[in-house]
Formats: sequence, structure tokens, C-alpha cells
Amino acid sequence: MADQNPNDDEVVAAQIGRPLRAPANVVSRCPLGLPVITQVPPILEDGTPFPTMFWLSCPLAVTRIGRLEGAGGVKTMEWKAEAVPEFGVALLEANRRYEGQRDALVPADSKPAPSGGVGGVRVGVKCLHAHYADTRAGNRNPVGETVLPWVEPLDCKTPCVVRTADAWTPNPAWSEPR
Repeated sequence: MADQNPNDDEVVAAQIGRPLRAPANVVSRCPLGLPVITQVPPILEDGTPFPTMFWLSCPLAVTRIGRLEGAGGVKTMEWKAEAVPEFGVALLEANRRYEGQRDALVPADSKPAPSGGVGGVRVGVKCLHAHYADTRAGNRNPVGETVLPWVEPLDCKTPCVVRTADAWTPNPAWSEPR
């Protein structure tokens, strides 16, 4: 786990552009010290089951992964899981490990409870963001490991969010490093 900062909830909310549905438990930070990955509880405060254990908040990583998904990255990873047996087995193992880690955090009396592996998927790949977040949180995940070189380094010189007089807000001076 990354060191927690009392402003983490506000910073992550500014990064993702909406209020949080659960407190931000930051597990990974960028070189500027801002959150990249948070761990989300499996049951949100309002009782909603939430299958995604690790959430990506870094706008740079979100942008870069969005490009990969837009170029067919999910289909490519699905194809690779079918065409390369070792990759497919590693993906299945990652989904099972993820489900087990998350399910261990679910209170026994929770109904309904979240299900599935990375991003709630039963088999295969649903979202490159979730697989990258799983890898960045320190877990073995073949999809996240494959995506990582296209996303990193997270080399922003200017922070994506800044503190104004009354709140954390997106930084208008931030742009994707080239």
C-alpha cells in the first residue's frame, strides 16, 4: 500500500471528475506523488456490490489505455488468450486470484455480492484499465503486463490536479507528456 494522504479522496475525485463511491485507499502513486491506483471495497457504503477491486484514477494512464482499447486492444488480448496457451492459462489464473482476493474481503452476510475476476469478468478480458490497475497494484496479470509498456512511464512534469483555494480540481496546465 502507498502512504495515505488526508487529501486522497478529494484528489481522486478531481482526477476522475466525479464524487467517489467509496474512500480512496491508494495503492500506487505517480512520481509526482498523486494517486494512480486505489483499492475499492467489494461492497460500497450504500450496499452495492462492486467487482472492480483496483481502480485507475491517473488521467495519463486512462488516456493511454483508452487509445489501446479504441484500437482494438481488448479483442487483441482476447485473441492472444485463445491463440497462446500460456497466456490464456495465466489470464485464467489472474482472474481466479483476483476473484479470491476480492471475495476474501466480502462480509459473509452480503447479498448480493460481487462476482467474477478482473473487472467482474467470468472469462477473458473486459477492460484493459482494470487489468493494468491490477498489475500496477503489484499483481501478476498477463494483460496488465502486456499493456504496461504502452502506458508507462507516467512521466508528467505538471500535476494533473491542483489545490485551489477551496478544492482539488483538474489542472488546466496539464497535458499528456510527449
